[in-house]
Amino acid sequence: MHVMTNQSCQEQFILLGFSDRPQLEQTLFVFVLIFYLVTLVGNTVIILVSRLDPCLHTPMYFFLTNLSFLDLCFTTSSIPQLLFNLGGPDKTISYTGCAIQLFMFLGLGGTECVLLAVMAYDRFTAICKPLHYSIIMHPQLCWKLVSVAWGVGLLNSLVMSPVTMRLPRCGRCEVKHFLCEMPALIKTACVDTVAVESTVFILSVVIVLGPLALILVSYSYIALAVLSMRSATGRRKAFNTCGSHLTVVSLFYGNIIYMYMQPGKNSSQDQGKFLTLFYNLVTPMLNPVIYTLRNKDVKGALRRLVSRK
Repeated sequence: MHVMTNQSCQEQFILLGFSDRPQLEQTLFVFVLIFYLVTLVGNTVIILVSRLDPCLHTPMYFFLTNLSFLDLCFTTSSIPQLLFNLGGPDKTISYTGCAIQLFMFLGLGGTECVLLAVMAYDRFTAICKPLHYSIIMHPQLCWKLVSVAWGVGLLNSLVMSPVTMRLPRCGRCEVKHFLCEMPALIKTACVDTVAVESTVFILSVVIVLGPLALILVSYSYIALAVLSMRSATGRRKAFNTCGSHLTVVSLFYGNIIYMYMQPGKNSSQDQGKFLTLFYNLVTPMLNPVIYTLRNKDVKGALRRLVSRK
């Protein structure tokens, strides 16, 4: 058992992660490493193809490029540290490292919530207002929407990171998680955290449920528009692009709502660890697959780039 003074929490935390299951650590190390490398390659390919192929210089792929860049940052903010902890006996992370990890995790998570809503609005405009699409979704608006998404994420971090890191811990520096995530850090506090948990809940409603409501409204209109289409080809194409986006939304929001709508003492630690691992590693790895598997534009762009080489 680690005995730490209150001062030592200002120097480092111990990320217990999966250390209660040592037989699982080596297997997890291999799986996490493979998934991480696939995530890096997949999202980098999406960014390069979207930038290099002129046919993909459209709002949809501009937003998809941002999502891929965000996913690269999201996984890289915690997975290298997890691999380091899984690969050896040292489970520590410096106080500064923990603060940076929390700041990035909250910021990128908040950004993704809003960005997925922006992407839903883009699909709504493309399907429900096709004749005005290029006028509505002009480059300046696309940049503004993306700036709002990144701005909301930054604001989320600036509000919640200092509040979480400043909680008194009375020397309890063992974090029962593999990263410095807010619910896990709240649990280490030695004071009543009702006020902090209430703030988390309110922010979650605004940042998580607000964009989710916009997504659901957008897709209600899209569903009505698609069902009224006479062309079977048009219907199939709309279902393909929207189906991809809805799959990503379901994977991301399902986990986020479970984690952040019941912070602190209520959430199960084991479930929390595996769910976080899922939306921090599996979802970013699946995003490029989901968006490219049934997408003829991306497949065509890849073929053109390869043949050009």
